[in-house]
Amino acid sequence: MLSLTIVVLATAAGGFIVWANDKRHAKYGAVLPAGIAVGVAALAWIILMAAGFGYLPGLTWLPWVLPMVLGIAAAVGAVVYLGRTRARHDMERLTAILRR
Repeated sequence: MLSLTIVVLATAAGGFIVWANDKRHAKYGAVLPAGIAVGVAALAWIILMAAGFGYLPGLTWLPWVLPMVLGIAAAVGAVVYLGRTRARHDMERLTAILRR
């Protein structure tokens, strides 16, 4: 369980760092990338531990590193997608309001 705690804390921090580095971070909440990162990392950790990778000699690092990488990659993907989509939708709404 210690590895899960460390994975969750590290990916939450990574999610907040991803949010802070995004230039469109005002378009969505600060907790969204961190939540996505933690969710993906916890699910990956559970799958890897259930598959037995936590107890194989030479592969015990896999449930520690891979969930963090997957979680932060999911946060980056969500930020890129949501930032562009929300910015485009906001611009369309603003254009529609100004045309009235």
